[in-house]
Amino acid sequence: MNKNIERLLAGTDSVLPAGELEAKLQKKDCLTIKLGMDPTAPDLHLGHALVLSKMREFQDQGHNVIFLIGDFTARIGDPSGKSKTRPPLTQEAIEHNTKTYFEQVSKILDPERFTVRYNSEWLSKLGFDDVLKLCAKTTVARIIERNDFARRLKEQQAIGMHELLYPIMQGYDSVALDADVELGGTDQTFNLMMGRFLQEQYGKDAQVVMTMPILEGLDGVQKMSKSLGNYIGISEPADQAYGKLMSISDVLMWRYLHLLVQLSESEIAALQKDVISGKKHPMALKKEMAHAVVTRFWSSEGADKAQAAFEQLFEKKDFSNVENVNLPADYANPVWIVNLLRTLKAVESSSQARRLIESGAVSLDDQKMTDFKAEVTWKPGMLIKVGKHRFYKIG
Repeated sequence: MNKNIERLLAGTDSVLPAGELEAKLQKKDCLTIKLGMDPTAPDLHLGHALVLSKMREFQDQGHNVIFLIGDFTARIGDPSGKSKTRPPLTQEAIEHNTKTYFEQVSKILDPERFTVRYNSEWLSKLGFDDVLKLCAKTTVARIIERNDFARRLKEQQAIGMHELLYPIMQGYDSVALDADVELGGTDQTFNLMMGRFLQEQYGKDAQVVMTMPILEGLDGVQKMSKSLGNYIGISEPADQAYGKLMSISDVLMWRYLHLLVQLSESEIAALQKDVISGKKHPMALKKEMAHAVVTRFWSSEGADKAQAAFEQLFEKKDFSNVENVNLPADYANPVWIVNLLRTLKAVESSSQARRLIESGAVSLDDQKMTDFKAEVTWKPGMLIKVGKHRFYKIG
């Protein structure tokens, strides 16, 4: 097999239909590669980085790479994996989230060699007669084959009519862009195959569907998601990303070594043997994993500094360089513990704060906090620990 093709196939979960990517590459030197993301949240995370990295490989081989922002489909929100209808996003929220995407994506893709498109360019121009013709290309039976739709019907959960249109709208994007290959996570397989199907219905060459594995979040259970608070954002500081990586379980570490560090199964098997024999300590290996991930998606300099800071805090127990956070002069004292955590930007929501507090993951000057409703008295120099590896010092 051609080494370029072998590289493109490496690390994928599936490439459908089998053998068609190779056939397309024999016919055309330059393929049109599509990756679409809805701006439903302002932050991209390492789960997105997996598929963006695969897109970069296509980019490096000279293919035409299109990063599609689903500003129109974001009004619905992809129902993949959802147990209920999403609340619609406001236009203001969509515009705010969209602004951050180019900067974040450019951390992985070469910004000089990809095109940004917005699906409002064509979807907003479709008249009702166009929508009817588009819907006539498929059937309700086909749409409700989607696992999440089938599950919700079985559980008698409501499904909005607009949700049924989502895979058709995403599929039409591939028609509009004449995509040769569409990338996505495994949870996107149905939508991606719908793009292939609709291209065939419009008499176009059908795209290859390439899916990447789903990356579990820091909890090791749910897929990485900002809404679940188990994510590492691409735009986070390198030291924060390093600390989060060090917080994962030893079991999840192997998954991250495979997906994010790109170690082969044989390399991982050898490392597991070293850990079992005592030749390699799990903590040392986890530090290597965190350093490698931060190097890959941030920088080698950022990884070095993050590791040095981590070792200073957790191995030398030296808290002198923890950054001071100055509270306003009129800040309440005492203050509700949740408000304090939010002011420190240690949490993004009250529900996240509650989970951390009630699980014993928050402490003030080594005093563990477990009462979500507690009011606390703060003072300059107070050291606040949130989770395993985040510290804040009040200035």
